Amino acid sequence: MPELPEVLQPEASLEAAAKRFTRRVALTTAVYAVVLAITSLGGNNAMKDTLLAQQQASDQWAFYQAKAIREHQSRVGGLLAELELAAGGAAMPPAARARIEEIRSRLAADEARYAAEKKEIEVEARARERERDLGKAKDPNFDFAEVLLQIAIVVASVSILASSRPLFGLSILFAAAGALLCLNGYLLLVRLPV
Repeated sequence: MPELPEVLQPEASLEAAAKRFTRRVALTTAVYAVVLAITSLGGNNAMKDTLLAQQQASDQWAFYQAKAIREHQSRVGGLLAELELAAGGAAMPPAARARIEEIRSRLAADEARYAAEKKEIEVEARARERERDLGKAKDPNFDFAEVLLQIAIVVASVSILASSRPLFGLSILFAAAGALLCLNGYLLLVRLPV
């Protein structure tokens, strides 16, 4: 018996349309998965950068504290040398006076050096804090993007099972929102109010 043209075979036409729909959704879902992988990488890197910058900032502030303690010790040593000079008065032997003044001068120079070093360390610590804050601002974008892309994949899969074009459209909306958040995570064009 000769085969009827496809137009006269509605079941074959519906099957072909269903296959095209399934292939289209499957291919789109694969694209969602790629964007999800890129998003995941960005989120992991943002978190690692945030943690590293926080650790480096903490190290710099600890170094700053050490310099502040040394600066204070030099200041106290200089004040003690001044007290000793004042207590010795004119009766102090010239060699002793010269030695104490030398020590006081060296302590004053140390105090000034520590104060200058503290300023450099503070600049570095604040730079690390800015890096940390940038990472903290990027990370929620990646988190929300991952969730939306995962939902898009699930909704797309359900759209195949249900043969539902509206569900497929909904998955596209979820994926688009996820992709935009991923892009914002990399570029940080808009800061999320988190």
